[in-house]
Amino acid sequence: MAEVIFGTQALDLADLCVVLSYFVLIVAVGIFASCTSKRDTVHGYFLAGRNMNWFMIGASLFVSNIGSEHFVGLAGSGASGGIGVGAWELNALMLLQLLGWVFVPVYIASGICTMPEYLGRRYGGKRLRIYLATLTLLLYCLTKISVNLYSGALFIQQSMGWPLYSSVTLLVVLTGVLTVTGGLTVVMYTDSLQAILMVTGAFYLTVQGFLRIGGYYEMKDRYMDTKLNLTVAKLRYNITINETNECIPNPRPDSFTMLKGVTDDEMPWLGFLLGQTPSSLWYWCTDQVIVQRALAARSLSHAQGGTLLAGLIKILPLFIMVMPGMISRILFTDDLLCVPGDHCMEVCHSAAGCTNLAYPRLVLGIMPSGARGLMLAVMIAALMSDLDSIFNSASTIFTLDLWKRMRKSVSNTELMIVGRVFIIVLVGISIAWVPIILQFQGGQLFFYIQEVTNYISPPIAAIFTIGMLWPRCTEKGAFWGGLCGSTLGLIRLIIIFLYKAPNCGEPETRPSFLVNFHYMYYSALLFFVTLFVAVAVSLFTAQPAHENVTRLTFWTKNDLAPVVEKAEIVEMATMQNGWKGKNSVESSDGELAQKTGCRKNSVWCRGVRFICGIQEHPDDHREPEVIFPSLEQSRKTKIILTTGLVAILSCGTFLYIFWSV
Repeated sequence: MAEVIFGTQALDLADLCVVLSYFVLIVAVGIFASCTSKRDTVHGYFLAGRNMNWFMIGASLFVSNIGSEHFVGLAGSGASGGIGVGAWELNALMLLQLLGWVFVPVYIASGICTMPEYLGRRYGGKRLRIYLATLTLLLYCLTKISVNLYSGALFIQQSMGWPLYSSVTLLVVLTGVLTVTGGLTVVMYTDSLQAILMVTGAFYLTVQGFLRIGGYYEMKDRYMDTKLNLTVAKLRYNITINETNECIPNPRPDSFTMLKGVTDDEMPWLGFLLGQTPSSLWYWCTDQVIVQRALAARSLSHAQGGTLLAGLIKILPLFIMVMPGMISRILFTDDLLCVPGDHCMEVCHSAAGCTNLAYPRLVLGIMPSGARGLMLAVMIAALMSDLDSIFNSASTIFTLDLWKRMRKSVSNTELMIVGRVFIIVLVGISIAWVPIILQFQGGQLFFYIQEVTNYISPPIAAIFTIGMLWPRCTEKGAFWGGLCGSTLGLIRLIIIFLYKAPNCGEPETRPSFLVNFHYMYYSALLFFVTLFVAVAVSLFTAQPAHENVTRLTFWTKNDLAPVVEKAEIVEMATMQNGWKGKNSVESSDGELAQKTGCRKNSVWCRGVRFICGIQEHPDDHREPEVIFPSLEQSRKTKIILTTGLVAILSCGTFLYIFWSV
């Protein structure tokens, strides 16, 4: 019979001191990075000067993905259904290497800063670039930010008892300040610190949990025996529960099987491999938040080393997030399990279920004084790292893909100011979104986002993949393929919002098109329809121009750089290296005064100049040159990286087989 523990330990002075120390440390690291980074250029601010090493790349890739919603969502799914949700993490392990060995070499060779910019150069024209930029910003505002704020607010509410609105507002503002002042350099410095903190804290909690229940095999046996104590539930909440109710949350027989049968309603192995992989490919290989970290690498070798490190760390969430949720179910059975409806409303004020409380419940239930504060700092780190990544990437896309398109002639100073102002706008949107998030207390938002993403992202992944691997693909092929795939995805998306899934025990009213056609299989349909239309249209249209292929596909990444006119060289170098000419001091000061209303030597003007990263005395007025990044690697480096690649892929494959056969 499962051990039942009631009540939680409140945070004490030691816990609060740990949290305060975390804030002080993060601010100190942010200030250090702001003062030492090259923040006065487009590449310096948005790509950290392309000077990050493999450790910082790998750490930033990991924490940019692992937000507070992973701690809450993965642990909640583990408590509810077992280890199946861990398949997403192992899938990411594989696709990170696809990023490092196939996509990043092309991105580096092409010299692009954003993903919409790649589409614009690969296919020509503006419509694909503007469409992707707009869609990406919309997804960031309505999905990624909202999920992070919801899960972070949930943990803070459980641990601190603070008002949700004020606590989340404080975190969002602090994150925005760090991102505005330092750009990607500050984001990656703080991400590196937060990665260490997250892994250390989560590992400590996992060890404590396993010690509490007696190890992995004891967890496996006790998890399958955890059942809701109906007698306790009836007495505590004064409700009536039918003991034959099919909605009583008993463990699934396949709780320790990762990839299940082809018709499984949760994790069909064929649907996962064919349908979930395209959606994950979009996220890991073509999403600005992730790719921007790899583009900040000082060389291809460091980028690939970073993807190897991130892949290695991605093994951990199965053990330090999913399994702690399963342990929490064992220790706090009657606090997490409930019959959907009135019973769940009584337990956690959510009719859908209470397993999203698994992780915060475990932290507050078994961690000693000081360690509880450490875990709160871990959750804050996860929330801030994800938000600062989104803020910086969204600012990059808006500034370079939309603002530069709207403004025919734009200076480096204006781009720096606009990029930072847009982050402030995002902070405002995030705060305004908090009341809406509070309406999703049932935790279904996390699962809605997973499904919604599978209806939007496969066509985008298909356009990038075919453009990368098939030089013959044309702009018309990519556009019409993407349009067909997106239309089919939008149709299903509208239908799922019109016909919401019934709660357990309620009659099924949705059309069979939704009930019997799993969303992963539908995602596969979108991906392959997009590819088919893109190929068919491309074969009946003229071949793409030479400049739309050279250094822009996997097979042409080593071609000689295209000839660029001198005027274009000066313009590109100005954007990339911050060169403004011999009158740059006067022009930047004049432009700054015009846009902010400050006088040249005033304290206000100097403050704005520091925040916006505008140099007061540029060091070099010479006409710079555009240098394409080198893809060359030494034989020793290739051997080391290839060995690491084989080891990581073998490890991921073994874990898939171990938990699926």
